[in-house]
Amino acid sequence: MREIRGKKALVTGAASGIGRAIALELAREGVALFLVDIDEAGLATVADVCRKSGVEVIQRGCDVGLSSQISATVAAILERWGGVDILVNNAGITYYGRTEDMSAEHWDRLLRVNLQSHIQFTRELLPSLLARREAHVLNVCSMFGLVGMPKLAAYCTTKFAMVGFSDALRAEYGRDGLGVTALCPGFVSTNLFASAPLGEKSKEHKLPPKLLCTSPEKVARAAVRAIRRNRRMVVLAPTARLLVGVKRFVPWLLDFLFHLGRRQRIERKMTRIEAERRERRAA
Repeated sequence: MREIRGKKALVTGAASGIGRAIALELAREGVALFLVDIDEAGLATVADVCRKSGVEVIQRGCDVGLSSQISATVAAILERWGGVDILVNNAGITYYGRTEDMSAEHWDRLLRVNLQSHIQFTRELLPSLLARREAHVLNVCSMFGLVGMPKLAAYCTTKFAMVGFSDALRAEYGRDGLGVTALCPGFVSTNLFASAPLGEKSKEHKLPPKLLCTSPEKVARAAVRAIRRNRRMVVLAPTARLLVGVKRFVPWLLDFLFHLGRRQRIERKMTRIEAERRERRAA
């Protein structure tokens, strides 16, 4: 899709973070936008900024964790535009904590928002996408869809699934003019992890240093380039490329680093327990 000016796009999770940045970048490129998010106040602000680029912008509150709201949103798109040329599956949430602390409700919500919603939007919009001479699906995945991480089991599960979903769609519909991209950024300066629910045994979020983070704007520019060039996969940021390379060529090193961290935590815990015992004896 070399020319995107005048196209129509749906962006989910558009009120903040990567979704917001992609919406703004598409607006600057002259793309009409249908923006959805559960945060209607934030969505209204983004929509107003996008309109300054002179494009049509429609906003709609939608909890993508609810199938009925997704279907209603798709019906509104088909009624207004007859479909879209670009689908950006971006909405996502996470949970930070040990897997045994996650409830069935946590798993269900994460799977519905991060995976099932994207599948449903794609499935219901697929006929209109295929009716276009050319169209594109951009799935915002993550480096955690390529490399597993401790305390992010559910998030990694959904992102690995989205990478596979992207590959399968591209293999099945690529010859029909449908481009599909799996966008896999590394750490990004958003509030995704800072706002995530914590497990019972996790005292705080382990946020990456800012030096290791890329900006949502850089991710958005890469996303638009990927749409234009019909890239299969885009891995963004040095940290992401490094981790993916380590997993591919020296996977034992990842195991070593994870186990090293575990040993260090155990040693700190034992040191603390021993200090408490000495204090009690002294008392």
